[in-house]
Amino acid sequence: MDRPATRWRRLGLPETGEMPTLILDPAAERQFNDLRTTAGLSQRDEVWEGVTVVMPLPTLEHQDIVAFFVRVFGKLFDLNDPVTVQAGANVSDRVEGWETNYREPDFVFVRAGGRARACGTHWCGGPDFLAEVVSPQDQSRDKLPFYESIGTREVLIVDRDPWQLELYQLRRGRLRLAGKARPGDTALASHVVPLSFALVRGRPRPKVRISHAETGQDWTF
Repeated sequence: MDRPATRWRRLGLPETGEMPTLILDPAAERQFNDLRTTAGLSQRDEVWEGVTVVMPLPTLEHQDIVAFFVRVFGKLFDLNDPVTVQAGANVSDRVEGWETNYREPDFVFVRAGGRARACGTHWCGGPDFLAEVVSPQDQSRDKLPFYESIGTREVLIVDRDPWQLELYQLRRGRLRLAGKARPGDTALASHVVPLSFALVRGRPRPKVRISHAETGQDWTF
């Protein structure tokens, strides 16, 4: 018989100090999901190949970082540009039946004519750029194979324990680590937008800095 930790690895679930709960009773699962929906807690839930993954709720800091990315990208592109900037969106690998397999990155940037196709309820195919702000036990890095499979061009991971940025870029069909940056390190340059990303030392926490490659303008949060 598998030990609990072995079972969690085989199912793709995290190993944590607390035991994960896997609901196999359909009636109990419906009741659980209905209660979460009624309470407004299911907005960040994802479905990984038919398995509902309940993500931790974002903190205020988490949401503020996402809002910062939305504001900066909003300044970079005007309303006439054929791009979409969103704080959270359903991203799937299929048009029909997308509810059985989708992720919800924290931030999404899509250019018209790219791989991502707007389907009303979700994007089918990889965005040009997306960001994940890491929360404890949220499996942000475990989403990379999925983002790779749908052709996402760039993924920026903002980790806060410890503070670190990781930039992944799609090269020859693979999302490869282009660089890491801790507070005070050299900025990570995007190949999708004319921006670079860095962490600036500060208190009570490091600040996220986004710089325009052409104008040199900086935005810091």
